[in-house]
Amino acid sequence: MELEDFVSENAPDESRDAFELENSKLLDIDVDGSVMTKAGAMVAYQGDLTFTGKSSAEGGLTGFIKDQVSSEGTPVMQVEGDGHVYVADQEKRIQILSLDEGESISVNGNDVLAFEDGVDYEIGTIGSVGGASAAGLTNVFLSGPGMVAITTHGDPLVLEPPVRTDPDATVAWSSDLSPSIETDRSLGDAIGQSSGETYQMAFDGTSGFVVVQPYEETAQRA
Repeated sequence: MELEDFVSENAPDESRDAFELENSKLLDIDVDGSVMTKAGAMVAYQGDLTFTGKSSAEGGLTGFIKDQVSSEGTPVMQVEGDGHVYVADQEKRIQILSLDEGESISVNGNDVLAFEDGVDYEIGTIGSVGGASAAGLTNVFLSGPGMVAITTHGDPLVLEPPVRTDPDATVAWSSDLSPSIETDRSLGDAIGQSSGETYQMAFDGTSGFVVVQPYEETAQRA
């Protein structure tokens, strides 16, 4: 490929959308005011922007994304100003969701990439899995209106309840569901007690949806 062609074919697309995918793994956010992003997700930016860590900010951001190795580091950052910020997360695929007024979704804290300043959020936890779930069970309850970007390893699968899921593969679920943690000892005996699949998230009911990914997201060990 000619150098000129390479440059032109991979240049950012021009768009008026606040959240735009440059490709399946890179998000372009048109910042005009303020937006929240996952800490460490910025790969480049243009314009007059400032970045502020928000590990324990107003609104309950404490524990927004659990650090499974240590308590060090800032989990999220606020981007303010006028310009474009480009964000990505470990080559994970990015899913852009538009939440209308009154619409909401719960997302695994590790899978939230960014959301607009007008989106309301609340931090919660889902039971305990005895350390078996390396991805953690901190979830973020996001309510519209506004744009939200979440990430998945590979293409997501959306299931209807009732369903049982691996906590490390569970990405998000509709706000009308309240999952609990169940232990399947028979499954543990079959595949080994050390397996995380002994523990499952239980989604019961007759409405709503659950988003899973074809990947068990485990933490890196120091």
